[in-house]
Amino acid sequence: MSIRVLPDVLISQIAAGEVVERPAAALKEILENSLDAGATDIQVDLEQGGIKRIRVADNGSGIARDELALALTRHATSKIASLADLEQVASLGFRGEALASIAAIARVQLGSRGTDAEHAWEVRIEGGRLSEPAPAARAAGTTIDIQDLFFNTPARRKFLKAEATEYAHCAETVRRLALANPQVAFTLSHNGRVQLRLNADSAAARVRQVMGEAFERNTIAVDAAAGALRVSGWVIRPGAATASRDSQHVFVNGRYVRDKLIVHALKEAYRDVLHHQLNPAYCLFISLPPDAVDVNVHPAKTEIRFRDSRGVHQFLFHAVERLLSAPVTGCAVPEAASTLAVPGFRPGFVAPQQASMPLQVNEAMAFYAPLAAQGSGFRGQDSGEGVALAAQPFPESGHGDAPPLGYALAQLHGVYVLAQNAQGLVLVDMHAAHERVVYEKLKTALDARAVPAQTLLIPVALTVDARDAAEISPHLESLREIGFELSVTSPTSVAVRSVPWLLKNADPVELTRAVLREVAEFGVARLLAERRNELLATLACHGAVRANRHLTLPEMNALLREMEATERGGQCNHGRPTWFQVSLRELDAMFMRGR
Repeated sequence: MSIRVLPDVLISQIAAGEVVERPAAALKEILENSLDAGATDIQVDLEQGGIKRIRVADNGSGIARDELALALTRHATSKIASLADLEQVASLGFRGEALASIAAIARVQLGSRGTDAEHAWEVRIEGGRLSEPAPAARAAGTTIDIQDLFFNTPARRKFLKAEATEYAHCAETVRRLALANPQVAFTLSHNGRVQLRLNADSAAARVRQVMGEAFERNTIAVDAAAGALRVSGWVIRPGAATASRDSQHVFVNGRYVRDKLIVHALKEAYRDVLHHQLNPAYCLFISLPPDAVDVNVHPAKTEIRFRDSRGVHQFLFHAVERLLSAPVTGCAVPEAASTLAVPGFRPGFVAPQQASMPLQVNEAMAFYAPLAAQGSGFRGQDSGEGVALAAQPFPESGHGDAPPLGYALAQLHGVYVLAQNAQGLVLVDMHAAHERVVYEKLKTALDARAVPAQTLLIPVALTVDARDAAEISPHLESLREIGFELSVTSPTSVAVRSVPWLLKNADPVELTRAVLREVAEFGVARLLAERRNELLATLACHGAVRANRHLTLPEMNALLREMEATERGGQCNHGRPTWFQVSLRELDAMFMRGR
């Protein structure tokens, strides 16, 4: 078979397969051209999910009469002129092939008027046949009208989904570009009905309009910089995360991207505070010099490559992780926090802009050292029905001096601590809260290579599997570094001589068996390296105060103060909330006060 040069129309149709996989892809390319042209008002009209028609009108700088034909020619663009330009692309589009690819598979009408032109000019193209420019009427800007997408490539058209599905993809494209460009007004209509109207506004207002008020209420603002690298935007509070990944938006230099490195960095930042398979939501804007990122990686331009990928990864990880790990101390509980499935309940996480210094290793509650000597002014009694009642809820200094989590009022069914703060009622899961406190102290101690051990008065012997005994024998010194002093007394028995001091109230047998189970599954070396935190979380769970443990009011208050000073204190080690806030306003509404 002889080699031949392909016709230009066929070349464009092949290119269209890479650039225009569905109506949303064509819409994205056109909208990016409008934004590159400086448009501040963009109107989008769709019919049949964009399959029948995509019409975009903007008020950008427009296209000159003599350049209308060039705009529809492959690899013709005003955005780059040299390799140097390509290496530091500042525009959304730059290849100059999108319009030509679209024109090869649809009926296209392109009309435009420059700001200084007397009137607009218009060209039409169908099946590669381009008309001569003709006068037209419109204000400054450009209108592109695409009809019957894939009309001449029926095999490709068969791969399109239902109208509702294609429209949903188009609407998501508009929302993404609207998030990145709050200074631009967008109007989206479908089959003659307006579906979305966004006026030019602030970034925060645009996020609220596009992602909803629930997202806004449940987020923490991010703003961090390292040299020329900067990230700003919003990330979801851990207690409001869901199983969906739909609300994950990242923009690099104004371009929406799907980058595995960024996703991994953010997932790692949430790893210690998310429950099971929940996913965080976020809307983040990353900016860096154009020459530090390669956007010419994929035809759809959603994939990029950073020149210093590790540096970007670590920057994002630390910027978000620092916010999520911040303790409650020194923060006011926000009135507009999130509302979860339990009506009126707000998840217990309030983050300042900067995390406090790491906690020093000190005595975990033994259970907790009594705080009565600090003059808290509490007197308590046991009702005999599972609730310890406080006779005096607040010190005489008044509500305004209350710490973020307030002062304990009672213990409910041996599981929950009820406390009063300036905003209203605080409910605490005492096991989950203490579990996080112990976990963070174990991490800090291990990082400092200073895990104090509690020697057992009488060593505890337990029978183990022969394989487990053989596995731990070479690693007894490593286990001693985390507070466990074990000795293999026979091929099937182990003696426990000491346990981590922070876990001294736990059952040493159950604690040791938990370690041996982890060792059997992962091995000691891996357990103390990549799975270190998972091991410490398991140990903290065993060492945390159990349900039905009666606490005195001073002990409850000691737990509240520990929570306020503990990083990531709003979630337990498994990502469940440790406390909720119910405001006085919500309580009044429950009892219809003031009506």
